[in-house]
Amino acid sequence: MPYPDIRPRRLRRTPALRRLVAESRPAPAELVLPMFVKEGLTEPRPVGSLPGVLQHSRDSLRKAAVEAVQAGVGGIMLFGVPARRDETGSGGIDPDGILNVALRDLTAELGDSTVLMSDLCLDEFTSHGHCGLLTPDGRVDNDATLAAYAEMAVAQAAAGTAVVGPSGMMDGQVAAVRRALDAAGHQDTTILAYAVKYASAFFGPFRDAVESALQGDRRSYQQDPANLRESLREVELDVAEGADLVMVKPALPYLDVIAAVRDRVDVPVAAYQVSGEYATVEAAAANGWVDREQVILETLTSIRRAGAQIILTYWAVEAARLLRERY
Repeated sequence: MPYPDIRPRRLRRTPALRRLVAESRPAPAELVLPMFVKEGLTEPRPVGSLPGVLQHSRDSLRKAAVEAVQAGVGGIMLFGVPARRDETGSGGIDPDGILNVALRDLTAELGDSTVLMSDLCLDEFTSHGHCGLLTPDGRVDNDATLAAYAEMAVAQAAAGTAVVGPSGMMDGQVAAVRRALDAAGHQDTTILAYAVKYASAFFGPFRDAVESALQGDRRSYQQDPANLRESLREVELDVAEGADLVMVKPALPYLDVIAAVRDRVDVPVAAYQVSGEYATVEAAAANGWVDREQVILETLTSIRRAGAQIILTYWAVEAARLLRERY
């Protein structure tokens, strides 16, 4: 018996048909907007290597956060940029430090209308730019850093964050943070573990945004881009220690890792479309080499298709509007 006239292209014939049968599409509520707040600013300041991204003042942060919520963005990840740094990153623990003050601002402004997240790491606050405390000979002290993360987590939870994001890649960081939060009465504070964070060249523009003081690199604690099995092992450890969600960072160069993590764990998986991914597309679009809006949606769709349920992206607000228009 002959086959019927099989033509898969029938389902691609019109935009309406393509929308109807689309297998993967990110939703605005799955997008998280990273935001930067800088101590002492009275007006927002552009980040040169991240076109369209700002270092916010406290006032402009509140206004931009409200706009993001109104656009339908599902969450905000906040990073603080202090006026002064020291060897121990004490500004990240200080209740009156810029990150914790800004968390209180957004908690008062937004309430439960979005998911407020905070970066839990010392690198923005240390004079040496590393993600932890240093030994006298300049190595990152894993266990001393865990104690600092524990204090920082409690300070952020007290300031109102719903989700802490330990991102320093210290061994045991999720367990240390969970114990500290529970002991301080913050049992409901969620942990988004940066479980897979590679020592990537795509982080460069972010370091401009936080005015990083880093000299050297972080390869002794961030993961080797060549390794997948090692990353899956770390994901499993973080889930066993109490991570409520896990993150892969960067996203586009590691779509295979996102897919492998999604297959390995039963908690929600996030991916961070990092500054270098964003800046690369913006530069190509500025030169007329790519269709900017199409590339934004194509990259986000690829991350979603790989298995990320939550996507951190600097395009979150614009992408939310584009998704509503096109779907």
